[in-house]
Amino acid sequence: MIHEFKKVWKQYTIGMLWLLGLLWPMLGIHADGTLTFQETVTVWTYLLAGTFVCLMIYVMKASGSLKFILTPMFRAAGNVKYATTAFPTWVWIVLVLGFALVYPQFAGRYGTDVAINVLLYICLGLGLNVVVGLAGMLDLGYIAFYGVGAYSYAILNVTYGLAFWVCLPFAALFACIAGCIVGYPTLRMRGDYLAIVTLGFGEIIRIILNNWMTLTNGPNGILGVKPIGIYWPIFENGLTFEHIWVKKLQFFYYFALALAIVAAIGVRRLNFSRVGRAWESIREDETAAELMGVNTFIYKLLAYAMGAVFAGLAGAFFAARMKFVSPESFTFLESAMVLCMVVLGGMGSIPGIMLGVLALIALPEIFREFDSYRMLIFGATMVIMMLFRPSGLIPAKRVGTRSEEKEG
Repeated sequence: MIHEFKKVWKQYTIGMLWLLGLLWPMLGIHADGTLTFQETVTVWTYLLAGTFVCLMIYVMKASGSLKFILTPMFRAAGNVKYATTAFPTWVWIVLVLGFALVYPQFAGRYGTDVAINVLLYICLGLGLNVVVGLAGMLDLGYIAFYGVGAYSYAILNVTYGLAFWVCLPFAALFACIAGCIVGYPTLRMRGDYLAIVTLGFGEIIRIILNNWMTLTNGPNGILGVKPIGIYWPIFENGLTFEHIWVKKLQFFYYFALALAIVAAIGVRRLNFSRVGRAWESIREDETAAELMGVNTFIYKLLAYAMGAVFAGLAGAFFAARMKFVSPESFTFLESAMVLCMVVLGGMGSIPGIMLGVLALIALPEIFREFDSYRMLIFGATMVIMMLFRPSGLIPAKRVGTRSEEKEG
């Protein structure tokens, strides 16, 4: 145990001193210009105590001192896993879907609002999963397609008075076209170069939305977007249909749930189709896939287009729900957040992405009292995950190593 501790104490000490230097500007420098150290030292002491306990557990595990505890735990975990696999997958899907259907009845307004955000990001995460998880292309400008879908519905509705259900396929179509425009120049690029180009295209689209005053109203955004409208049956004096605007949060929740279900089914069908197999071959080794007869040009372009379609659908729903769109909602930080959800949950894994969205959207709401430290905790969590579980919370079953990673 002492030998294992000697291996890590220097890195641990440097890390805690670095954390102290990071915390002091956040907690010790005040708006009136005064400098204090007490609050910084107090918070750092709590963190030191917690991390030291974690360090000792790690050292004891590495030295084998915790075998008497870990062996029964692993045996129990294996029994639980065996018990869960005893039921068919459709049983768990029915249980989760049943819980999702009754959730708004007891969650309250705040819980329902958070659930809508979770479902919206699930749709975005599944769309980005097509590009990153299945085809293996790093996309840092994905949120731009989300903005194209939102502005498509906003412009068509406010300017031309078209209803949501008429604009929804147009939002998906325009986002698909934008995905093809972005994807075409990047088809010959791989790795870091691909990430830089997609980041640049994402910023280009955001700047266009911000500066095209005659079409998008620039930084002021577009107001007065109509919500979702539905025809409700009325049985007074016979069967008639009344058009109503959706205003209750529960109805928006069920629309978001339907959108997430459609995205999950669509991504799963794509994954287990010939197209999905072609994407996986490109992800594993693009050169070998091309030599085996896979048209990498078409399939990579199709991956961008299909991923953009899901983002366009989510963007149209976002505009209908918020009744307002502006360029500030589609920044690079949003693209980074969606990418973190995909990586944290597990690239190529639909349940993993759902779990990653819950971890990054729902958990921060639960720990809202730690608002000042949420991004610090978020960064530390991502670092820990990449060190100890780089494949994600629920990794995909069919994921290998990309050729660029082998070369690196």
